[in-house]
Amino acid sequence: MKVEVQMPKMGESITEGRILKWLKKSGDAVDRDETILEIATDKVDTEVPAPNAGILVKIMAEEGDTVEVGTPIAIIETDAGNAVVEESTSAAPAASAAPAAPAAPAAPAASAAPAAPAAPAAPAIPAASVPGEARFYSPVVMRIASVEGVSMQELERIPGNGAGGRVSKSDILAYVEQRKTGGFIAPSAPSAPSAPSAPTAPSGPSLAAMPAPSATAGQGAEVVPMSNMQRLMAEHMVKSMQISPHVAVVSEVDMTRVVRFRDQHAAAFKQREGFSLTFMPFIAEAAVRALKDFPLVNSSIEGANIHYKRMINLGVAVAMEDGGLIVPVVKNADTLNVIGLGRSIADVASRARHRKLQPEEIQDGTFTITNFGIFGNIFGTPIINQPQVAILGVGAVKKQPVVIERDGEDAIAIRSMMFLSLSFDHRIVDGALGGRFLERVRQYLEEFNLESI
Repeated sequence: MKVEVQMPKMGESITEGRILKWLKKSGDAVDRDETILEIATDKVDTEVPAPNAGILVKIMAEEGDTVEVGTPIAIIETDAGNAVVEESTSAAPAASAAPAAPAAPAAPAASAAPAAPAAPAAPAIPAASVPGEARFYSPVVMRIASVEGVSMQELERIPGNGAGGRVSKSDILAYVEQRKTGGFIAPSAPSAPSAPSAPTAPSGPSLAAMPAPSATAGQGAEVVPMSNMQRLMAEHMVKSMQISPHVAVVSEVDMTRVVRFRDQHAAAFKQREGFSLTFMPFIAEAAVRALKDFPLVNSSIEGANIHYKRMINLGVAVAMEDGGLIVPVVKNADTLNVIGLGRSIADVASRARHRKLQPEEIQDGTFTITNFGIFGNIFGTPIINQPQVAILGVGAVKKQPVVIERDGEDAIAIRSMMFLSLSFDHRIVDGALGGRFLERVRQYLEEFNLESI
C-alpha cells in the first residue's frame, strides 16, 4: 500500500513549510516515526517522521522547495514486495522548468553587453496575458513574488502553465531561479526599448529608476544569502508592521526587592531545581497577573471581531546561537507560580536552542515577552508577534542613584532599576489601556512577596 507523506500543518497561521534537508533518499527503508526530513516554517525548524514503516519509493519535493501545507512530498510503500522506486521529482524543478518556457529571440536593444560570448542569448519573457485582461494570482504565488521582489509587471509576463494559463508555483519558482542565474531579460514597459547610453544623462533622473549598486568582493563586501529562519523572520516582522499600528510606552521599575530575594536564594534554588533563577519568571508572573486585570491585552483581532482569550499562553522570545529568533509558548501560564514559570521557561528555552521543540510548542501564544536586557540593552520597542496585540520588552537591571522618600523626607539611594516597554496594537489597545497595563506590571514587581513563589 502506498502512503503519502504530506507537508504537516503546524499552526493555524502556518500555510507552508520549506524543506531543509532529506535524511533519507529514494529506495531507503524507513521505520514508523523515524525522521525522514527536516523542514522550517516562519516559526520553527522541526523534523518530520515517517507515518508508516516501508520503503521510501518517491521524493516529490527537493531541498529548498517551499511547499503548501497538506501537499504530498513523498510516498512510502508499506509492502516491500510491491516497492518500485521512482525517480525523485521536485515540486518546483527550477532547472528543468527553465527550457519549458516558450523561447523567443531577444530584441537586440534589450540585450546585455556581450561580456560573455560563450553564454547563449537569454530568452525574453513573453507577455503571458491579454492586454487589459485581469489575471488571477494565487496567494502562494503572490507571497513568493513578495519575498523574491518580483514586480507585478514581471508577473504579468511570466508564462503560466496552470489551469487557464495561470502562473503556478512552479512557474514563478522557475522564473526566480532563472533570474538568479541571469537566464532572463527583465521586462520593460511596452513602449520603452532600451536606448544606447548617452554620454550625459537627462536632467532630473528619479531615484527609484536608478539601479542599486551591487556589492562585490572587490569592494570589500561579502554577499551571503539569508538563512531560512532569517528570511521567514524578516517576512513575519514586515507583515506585523503592515498589519498593526505600533505604539509603545515605557515604565521604570524598581527591582530591588526582587534582586535581593534572588541573590539570597539563587544558590539553593539551582541546587534544588537544577536550573538558574533569573529575573524572567518574576517578570512573567507579574505580566500574567496584569493580563488577568486587563484581558483586552490578551486578545486578538480577526476582521471586525475581538477574540478574548480564556487562557494565557505566554510566548518567550529566544535568540538562537546561529542567528534568528524563535518564540516557544508556555501554555496556561496563569496556572503557574514563579517557580513553575521559571521551570517551564527554562525548559522550552533550552529545547528551542537545541531545535528540539515540538510544533505545538510554538503555537497559540496570546502574549509575548522579549528580554533584550540579557545583552545589556536598557530598553527597546519590540515588534508585535501576530496575531497578538501587545509584546512586553524587558531591559537590563542596573544599579542607579534614585530619589526615594523616607519618613516624609527625600533621600538618594542606590536601587536596582529596570525599564519595561510595551508595544501594542493601537487598533484595539489605546494609550490609556497600554499605560495602565504596564504600570500594573511595574506595581506587581515592586510589591513582590513570597506568596508568588
